[in-house]
Amino acid sequence: MIAFLVRRLGESLVVLFAMSFAVYGLIGLMPGDPIDLMISADPNLTPADAERLKAIHGLDRPLVERYWSWLTAALTGDFGYSRGFAKPVMEVLLPRLGNTLVLMGAAFIFAFCIALPAGVAAARRPFGVTDSAISLFAFAGISLPPFWLAILLIILFAVTLGWLPAGGMGGGGALDTLQHLVLPVMTLTFASIGGQIRYVRSAMREALRQDFVRTARAKGLSETRVVYGHALRNAMIPVVTIMALDFGTLFGGALITETMFGWLGMGKTIYDAIMGNDYNLALVGLLLATVTVLLANLLADLAYGWLDPRIRLS
Repeated sequence: MIAFLVRRLGESLVVLFAMSFAVYGLIGLMPGDPIDLMISADPNLTPADAERLKAIHGLDRPLVERYWSWLTAALTGDFGYSRGFAKPVMEVLLPRLGNTLVLMGAAFIFAFCIALPAGVAAARRPFGVTDSAISLFAFAGISLPPFWLAILLIILFAVTLGWLPAGGMGGGGALDTLQHLVLPVMTLTFASIGGQIRYVRSAMREALRQDFVRTARAKGLSETRVVYGHALRNAMIPVVTIMALDFGTLFGGALITETMFGWLGMGKTIYDAIMGNDYNLALVGLLLATVTVLLANLLADLAYGWLDPRIRLS
């Protein structure tokens, strides 16, 4: 187990290094830089002032040299300052990361708790009325764009019924925050639940056709124990992989949802940083997103060993 964790952590560090270089290079190749923005905002700046400012901020050096300077500083814990917020990037990103994890975590848990029993119910009676209804619901979840669903929910619950706020994060305590969280969580849950139902259904149908299920039934075990104690545990191995990938998809999908509902999370922060040429903020934000995806995949690998003892992590 320890050797497996060490190996996976080493692989994750390599991925982070490659991602940091790729993202830094792509951001560095974007047209314009913070000094160009300063020049366009202040006509009194002369070309000599621009050259001096670029030299101070290191923007006159080659891209690889600038990346190496940033990397050596980052290894010491200095990730630079946000130009838009005028404060260290970690002070900006950590609260936003917490907001996104709350949003993603709630949507992920609700989607899993709905998709698991729905997929099992559809697999137990394939091509029946229950299966057709659940498959239709899953197809609707896959087909409906998140931004359109967000608009529909705002019109229904905020404008027509007036039950929930249309956007923002609230500032009146935990209950107010929960009220602001309902609509974005509903949007992300419905956006991810369709694919999860279909994967659970497919994996369960395959597991229920296996010989060990027929053997368990022949021994007189109850149908509930056969389905949930034997078939589901084996069916969960491919589903866990999809869940881990879906967690990363939720992180990307949170950009649309956070923008629609004004939720101050990582997606909206990274988007605003890229559009505003806030290099350090965008770079570190994308790397934190990469860390989140890598951590989800590591947890999925650990879950494989718990679901199936035959899988040797070493």
